Amino acid sequence: MERQVKRESKVMWVLKSLLFSYIITGVLLVLLTVLLYKFELDEKLVSAGIVAVYVLATMAGGIVLGKLAGTRRFLWGIGLGIAYFGLLMLITLGVYRTLNGSGVNLVTAFILCAGGGMTGGMIS
Repeated sequence: MERQVKRESKVMWVLKSLLFSYIITGVLLVLLTVLLYKFELDEKLVSAGIVAVYVLATMAGGIVLGKLAGTRRFLWGIGLGIAYFGLLMLITLGVYRTLNGSGVNLVTAFILCAGGGMTGGMIS
């Protein structure tokens, strides 16, 4: 019984951290939208901003999860980054019914999400 309670709490840690990451993503995307509207940013700056949002959101989630886990924080963080990327791909498939972009872009996004989560876990 006690093992099941610990396992459920770990799942809840991951879910809370993922929710926090997606809230940060939403806030940062709204900020990026305002900057795009105010300063009429070009496509390269917007793409760089989206990449920064991925990294910052997974880093923030990694920090939260690392603090909750206490041990093996970088593994928890990289797991969070992978889960963030997986959920991002599921949302993309649900909305567009296909994965837009090349395989290189998907691998890059995966590495950025996993690396951001791992970094957050390490600095927590």
